[in-house]
Amino acid sequence: MKESKAIILMHCPDQPGLVASVTDFINVNGGNIINLEQHVDKQENVFFMRVEWDIQNFLIPKDKIGEYFQTMYAGKFGMTFRLYFNDYKPKMAVFVSKMSHCLFDILARYTAGEWNVELPLIISNHEDLRWVAEKFGIEYHVIKITKDNKDEIEAKQKALLQEKGIDFIVLARYMQILTDQFIQDYPNKIINIHHSFLPAFVGAKPYHAAYERGVKIIGATSHYVTPELDAGPIIEQDITRISHRDTVQDLVRKGQDLEKIVLSHGIEYHIQRRVLVYKNKTILFS
Repeated sequence: MKESKAIILMHCPDQPGLVASVTDFINVNGGNIINLEQHVDKQENVFFMRVEWDIQNFLIPKDKIGEYFQTMYAGKFGMTFRLYFNDYKPKMAVFVSKMSHCLFDILARYTAGEWNVELPLIISNHEDLRWVAEKFGIEYHVIKITKDNKDEIEAKQKALLQEKGIDFIVLARYMQILTDQFIQDYPNKIINIHHSFLPAFVGAKPYHAAYERGVKIIGATSHYVTPELDAGPIIEQDITRISHRDTVQDLVRKGQDLEKIVLSHGIEYHIQRRVLVYKNKTILFS
């Protein structure tokens, strides 16, 4: 039988007694701590913690844990916290355009059961990848976008997301810029992937520009989307080395390999509730 677990992600001004108080809350109520990790940002004087515990025999009813923790502990220490349970399977929507490498990697991991997540639908602005969605038995919705109908289109997208109860969104090389309002409706719940040449190599052909400059490394970055383009809190990054022997096609292939791996790692960390966003940075717990 799968263990029934709770996870709290929290931050607050650093002060004595924080770890002792949180662990006491769990211990005196019959919980068993499975994992605990903490970090103090000395410059900001902020304490961060992730704690995961078994609630099989917890004395506080599941639906009252958050309320009790807020009243007895969070309020006292000025904590901001989020409470999650492992028996809830979050719902993910994937947005795509024409490139398939990230989508295939996501679907392979999803169908293999690597992630505790549901994937009810894929949304696109092109028909090109419908056959991929149909191959995996997932709904595929094409909503074409022009410069004049963006608000109308995003209203349709949000209606679909609400209908399916979507918790977070993955932009798997979705080549459209979301409006500020759309982003504000899903704060720290939209994960994007891009090559790490930004902002040094902007434009439609970053790998060509990198090739012309003779770069020695290329990379990829997954991050949460904010109104400032490609400047949101970073979840994961990776690089690979390049030599003068590599062609543009080699750079594209190596770059796409990085993109799908880095994006999938970012999704996994989000699903596992290992990412705590503070200002425009992330604390990534192991």
